[in-house]
Amino acid sequence: MKKRYKAFLFDLNGTMINDMAFHIRAWHRILNDLGAGISLERMKEECYGKNEEVIERVMPGRFSAEEKKKMGFEKEKQYQQEFKPYLQLLPGLTEFLLQAQQSGIKMAIGSAAIMFNIDFVIDNLGIRSYFGALISADDVVKSKPDPETFLKCATALGIDPVDCLVFEDAPKGVEAAANAGMDCVVLTTMHEEHEFDQFSNVKMLIADYSSQVLKQLL
Repeated sequence: MKKRYKAFLFDLNGTMINDMAFHIRAWHRILNDLGAGISLERMKEECYGKNEEVIERVMPGRFSAEEKKKMGFEKEKQYQQEFKPYLQLLPGLTEFLLQAQQSGIKMAIGSAAIMFNIDFVIDNLGIRSYFGALISADDVVKSKPDPETFLKCATALGIDPVDCLVFEDAPKGVEAAANAGMDCVVLTTMHEEHEFDQFSNVKMLIADYSSQVLKQLL
């Protein structure tokens, strides 16, 4: 990979921290308590986008916008309580963030999480200073795979989308990067490599940030 990128845009859940199983279990418990009758495997498939969208996909037409907002916040509180003892960056990411910053590469987080969750992660880990922009579910109208999240990251950093490299763990996120005209590095924390075969914007697939192939980006 010879291209020199000017900005790195990171998804959060499953990309910077390995926490998706905690989100899936929290939703699975809450929605099944309300009568969804959903399997854990299907919950994994539906666990993307804004909280309100997850609820609507699993239990369409059941709840008002205000009810869905309250349910989403309750889910996040449960998730944070359960995940906090395990909160840590993926292996190698601490060093990678520092090296990218020292190389003059701008960085942002673009996530479907609400800011309550982004703050929970970056403040508990002490990494806020690395990021020039934080784009959450609260900041966009359309969730991934719509490109709005990553395009807003690029705008906030003042970088052309074509000069941004996205780090993602989910096919919907990789699709959002493609729709934004951005290349992508895939973290295989929750999905298998073959699930990304259809995306021409994927430049590499890695298990974590200790991968030696990342050195060519810096």
